Amino acid sequence: MDTATNASLVGAAQMRSTMSQFATGVVVLTVGGDHLHGMTANAFSSVSLEPPMVLCCVGKNAVMHRAITGSGHFAASVLRAGHETYARHFASRDRPLGSAQFAVGDWMPGALTGAPLLTDSLAWVECALADVYEAGDHSVFLGRVIGSGHRSGAGLLFFDGAFHPTTTWPPSTDAGPTDSI
Repeated sequence: MDTATNASLVGAAQMRSTMSQFATGVVVLTVGGDHLHGMTANAFSSVSLEPPMVLCCVGKNAVMHRAITGSGHFAASVLRAGHETYARHFASRDRPLGSAQFAVGDWMPGALTGAPLLTDSLAWVECALADVYEAGDHSVFLGRVIGSGHRSGAGLLFFDGAFHPTTTWPPSTDAGPTDSI
């Protein structure tokens, strides 16, 4: 089978529909400083423990693409169950840009990057941009994690075009953070 020829048979709509069946976590990517911006993403993953690294994929035409490349850093706040409002807000093309977009929610600047962190997120990372890989209409940003923290709670998933809460197992009575922002 000639995969190069067959690959062109899968269009953007078919790819989106197919990948909607892969449940993902949801994050808000942020950049601070002169390039202040936020964006909902589900193309986010851990890459390495030593050194600690994550990746995020961002469309080349997105404001976030220019923000990350211009600043050399980014942060990600992992959304928890009940954060669908934040996910929808930062996915909307109609939201204001700059600091006004952070009027929704309680944010504080990351200690190491200045990138906004959602104070009641399930987890967060601050990253220094380590590398960028071109991948079709997106770029894969590889970030070296320079700060992180998390707390117990249920997460927010995106599956089949909708948001869904997770449950924690085993149930935890400790809802406090393990590392503070």
